[in-house]
Amino acid sequence: MALTDVAIRNAKLKDKPYKLYDSQGLFLIINPSGKKWWRFKYTFNGKQKTISLGIYPDVSLREARQERDNARKTLSQGIDPSRQKKMARSMGLTFSELAWEWYEKRKDTWTPGHAKTVKLRIEKWILPFLGNRFVTTITAPELYAALRRIEDLEKIETTHRVKQIISMIFRYGIVKGVTERDPAADLGRGVLISIKPKHYPTLLDPKEIGALLRAINGYEFLIIRYALKLLAYTFVRPGELQRAKWEEINFEEKLWKIPAERMKLRKDHVVPLSRQTLKAFEEIYVFTNHSIFVFPGFRGKDRPISEPALNAALQRMGYNTKEDITAHGFRAMARTLLHENLRFPPEVIEHQLAHAVPDTLGEAYNRTKFLEERKQMMQAWADYLDSLEQELPH
Repeated sequence: MALTDVAIRNAKLKDKPYKLYDSQGLFLIINPSGKKWWRFKYTFNGKQKTISLGIYPDVSLREARQERDNARKTLSQGIDPSRQKKMARSMGLTFSELAWEWYEKRKDTWTPGHAKTVKLRIEKWILPFLGNRFVTTITAPELYAALRRIEDLEKIETTHRVKQIISMIFRYGIVKGVTERDPAADLGRGVLISIKPKHYPTLLDPKEIGALLRAINGYEFLIIRYALKLLAYTFVRPGELQRAKWEEINFEEKLWKIPAERMKLRKDHVVPLSRQTLKAFEEIYVFTNHSIFVFPGFRGKDRPISEPALNAALQRMGYNTKEDITAHGFRAMARTLLHENLRFPPEVIEHQLAHAVPDTLGEAYNRTKFLEERKQMMQAWADYLDSLEQELPH
């Protein structure tokens, strides 16, 4: 039997919510508090769904039936009424509002430096051109015009990073249900100028490497000397070494356990410590154990050395960091020579480099995979470097 206004007004309150049914999917929920909610139940793509049509008596019985009929008409056109309501609400949502909501939800998963960079890119390159636009009205040509402004300044890598941020914001909007698609996806390959691959200069000639290691061993500043020595032995990323903490070094297990927040892949990483690496950590510990950092900066024990300090030291030793080697170049050195000279398998090397290389099971990276092989490799690498350092030039 269809509902009447009298039946609704006389509905008694109960300890639990209950339903009064009208017709064609329309019903009213009577809450113990006295509030009465209109709902419309329907089936879309084989799934039962429900949408809210408002509160009685703000929405009368007649108005609720009209809303129901509108929803049924939407269904007849192959459109989900729930999705349509969300889209209608999103017309008032600006890209700025969506961007900051996405940023707040994601920032705690990033390093502070990355969070700062993303925030600056949103503020400088995105919001001035798209911030006040409604999310559902932004088109691919508008995105392209905004990105071209960055591209015209010859900031090619920044252009692609900003496009990635915009795309992630739109994909968040899709999951949230406030937009149907990501227009940044239309800016495919060939639309923007491609990023030129960045290759860090490095040394691959054994004699040149030996000379570099001897120069490092004679460097005047002790903390930087040990930092470069350990960078050569471990070939971690300079930023991972720069902020190394004593709590991460396990002398008994002979492992350096780098936490996920400092890793590029945001996953914990393990560095097996060779005899030489362990000895170097033990030696620098005597000088820096007053700090939480293995390599405290010159301005105080509560701050680590700066990453540029490593490249500056290489320059003071006479190396051109644009042509000869950079602090990051130790990784390319190890990657090449471990495979070509020491004959270690690429998959073992890549795991020690903490690169995302999916295996047959689809696992991109596992911190303990090939651990025994990596222990042997890291010892062989340290022995190899020592042999190069000790080989005097003819």
